[in-house]
Amino acid sequence: MDIASIIGVVMGVVLMLLGIITSGGISTVGNFVDVPSLLITIGGSNMAVLASRTIPQYVGALKSYLMIFKVSAGADTKGLIKQIIDLSNTARKEGLLALEEAAGNLDDDFMKKGVMLIVDGTEPELVKSILEAEIDSMAARHKSNYGVFEDIAAQGPAWGMIGTLIGLVNMLNDMSDASKIGPSMAVALITTLYGSILANWFCFPASNKLKARSDAEYMSKSIVIEGLLSIQAGENPRVTEEKLKSFLSPGDRAAYEADNGGGGNEGGAE
Repeated sequence: MDIASIIGVVMGVVLMLLGIITSGGISTVGNFVDVPSLLITIGGSNMAVLASRTIPQYVGALKSYLMIFKVSAGADTKGLIKQIIDLSNTARKEGLLALEEAAGNLDDDFMKKGVMLIVDGTEPELVKSILEAEIDSMAARHKSNYGVFEDIAAQGPAWGMIGTLIGLVNMLNDMSDASKIGPSMAVALITTLYGSILANWFCFPASNKLKARSDAEYMSKSIVIEGLLSIQAGENPRVTEEKLKSFLSPGDRAAYEADNGGGGNEGGAE
């Protein structure tokens, strides 16, 4: 589980409730619950976004929200590079055809697909074109998901204002009882509160985390493409390793070199 997401979402609720309780007492919590305001703000925001998408796109995006609570499976870039270098050493010692057997032990379907394209003798430009088309399609699907949350976040405050205006119209139509003006104004303002909460607590964090996950997966698959093309070109494994380490941050690069004996591998310089 992604602890940061869990803490952020849960503590957001807890701190907001504590703020309400400490400022007005526990009895005031009920003042912040208004069903019509929820229908206008949350319902209106979501229906506006649904109108700009298909139902499968919208539903798929909402389901992807749960992904922010899961640890990304493709985060081990250092392990990915090591795996590619092992393939490079195999190809250097036994030839490209030996990669067919090695591909059977790969858990990464994308890498396995690339390896099999190389084993089948596909031209490098075509290998690159096929694999890049796949990751571009993946990025588009991911963008469709986190884009829904971006759009809901943009709609939330606007629909909160619409709810406020509706509440003000109702209030101004009945000004005969002054004692009702204060509570009516409070209800009108709740919709703006709901819109801000929807955008800043629910949607923006989900969008940012899903986008970060997408970017990380895109980079991982780009590393795979670069590594496989290097193997196909017959480059020295050490050269391939140095090329792939350029994708790592300085800290990750140092950790990788520490784990792999200073960046050495079985393939020496020619």
